[in-house]
Amino acid sequence: MSEPVVTRFAPSPTGYLHVGGARTALFNWLWARRTGGRFILRIEDTDQKRNTPTAAQQVMTDLRWLGIEWDEGPDVGGPNGPYCQSERRDLYDKHIRQLLDEGKAYYCFETSEDLDVMRQEAETRKTGFIFRRPERSPSEQDAQKARAEGRPVTVRFAIPQDVPIVVNDIVRGQISFNPAELGDFIILKSDGFPTYNFACVVDDRLMDVTHVIRGQEHLMNTPGQQALWQAMFPEAPLPQYAHMSVTVSDSGGKLSKRERPKALRTAIQALPDLDTARLAEVGGIGEEEVQTFLAGESVPDMPAIDAIAKHIGVHLPEINIVDFCKSGYLPETLVNFLALLGWNPGDQREVMTVEELIESFDLTRLTKSNSLFDRQKLVAFNTEHLRMLPGEKVLGYLKAYLTEVQSPLLKADDETLLRIIRLCEGARTLEDIDNKSRFLFVVDDKIEFDEKAVKKVLLKAGALDVLHVVRDRLATMDEYTEQALEEMLRGLAEEKQVGLGKVAQPLRVALCGTTISLSIFDSVNLLGKERTLARIDAALERFHSQVQSE
Repeated sequence: MSEPVVTRFAPSPTGYLHVGGARTALFNWLWARRTGGRFILRIEDTDQKRNTPTAAQQVMTDLRWLGIEWDEGPDVGGPNGPYCQSERRDLYDKHIRQLLDEGKAYYCFETSEDLDVMRQEAETRKTGFIFRRPERSPSEQDAQKARAEGRPVTVRFAIPQDVPIVVNDIVRGQISFNPAELGDFIILKSDGFPTYNFACVVDDRLMDVTHVIRGQEHLMNTPGQQALWQAMFPEAPLPQYAHMSVTVSDSGGKLSKRERPKALRTAIQALPDLDTARLAEVGGIGEEEVQTFLAGESVPDMPAIDAIAKHIGVHLPEINIVDFCKSGYLPETLVNFLALLGWNPGDQREVMTVEELIESFDLTRLTKSNSLFDRQKLVAFNTEHLRMLPGEKVLGYLKAYLTEVQSPLLKADDETLLRIIRLCEGARTLEDIDNKSRFLFVVDDKIEFDEKAVKKVLLKAGALDVLHVVRDRLATMDEYTEQALEEMLRGLAEEKQVGLGKVAQPLRVALCGTTISLSIFDSVNLLGKERTLARIDAALERFHSQVQSE
């Protein structure tokens, strides 16, 4: 029997979970589930300068929101722990020592300035910079002396130069690399922490990883990692590699974390009255940081980015998993959509359940060509998954979403929310459901009127006159059923020989403050007679003087 499949996802805790990282985790998880294998979560936190305290927990929260659970990991344990690399330094030190003792690695003492000079010399020669190993490897005594002198002491791996390094990739086939063009790379930094390229090889071997499924950008790391594996574990079979295609944004270029800050910068620069002090206050950052951000010299943390975007009323493109959650997408949608970026089930299916994805998943169906992150398609998928899911499950997601955005809809009981969900059939996102119905749970005299909606609808000639008539007829109605309301409004439209919109839209804006709501019949029915009349009266009083002045 072949050995059981073991896959892993190994994020660095430097920020939120990006959709690219989520796709990597998903493919590894799907393959483990498809084959009955194990899926490991490992936190690669050896870069002490870039780690953030809450990032690892946020990554785990985001993965669980997607429904991706791990068999081994930081909070579930397992036989191969610890699962944070910062807690595995004794294991790395042991293997560093082994490589040094066997002459497969050597100490280096170059400063960053020394390396800059080497790079400049290579640039002058118009050749790529490749670190060349010394004729004599420094001894342990040399390393101790360098440390005493305050010089940085690192360890580099001596890449074997005798034969080409051949990588067999499931997606890209056989790829040969000339070791002379790779150069000896650092495996232990001067702070005593291992580099990514070294630690991941040790961990993959000690955790029995059989498949390394990751993005195409890691392909150039593979020959060095493969050489390291064979130097340390010559008897162990290499893991199978599969490098996924690049995902490109619908705005062009690789889908990047920079899209959100870039979109915000553009929006701020277009503001007619730019108040950097106010933006700094809203974002909880210094005014100088706002100015360097606008100059393209820095990027604030995502909470500051999100807060400023909300303040100026701009919708930023979703990039991190938490962004999609806050925009009202379902986890089933993201899983379905991400799975089809660089993979297909071999037939015409697109909208698929998690169970169907697991049953169909096969690494041989990963594609080489770039995949497009088509946001319109994502919205279509979400619309379909909202339709497919049972109401009770949508209710659970909706309540979590409402809590996240602190919507007034939180005041509604489950029965009312289920009714709203049914009335919002065809909604694209949970945000749509919230936007269409939140007016119901706002205090009547606290309605916020959208200026564009008021100007376009209520301030149009004759609109308030129509609203007066609608108000009078509503006041005389005994029944506020959807059917009775529809008959009244349609009858009034026919009477005045106008489209239903000319009657319904002024009523909608008066009740909701915007042109977005449930159907006007459902809106009036849910508000009830007393609240409906009170809101119409308030709108008539508020906007009557504006019409007269114009």
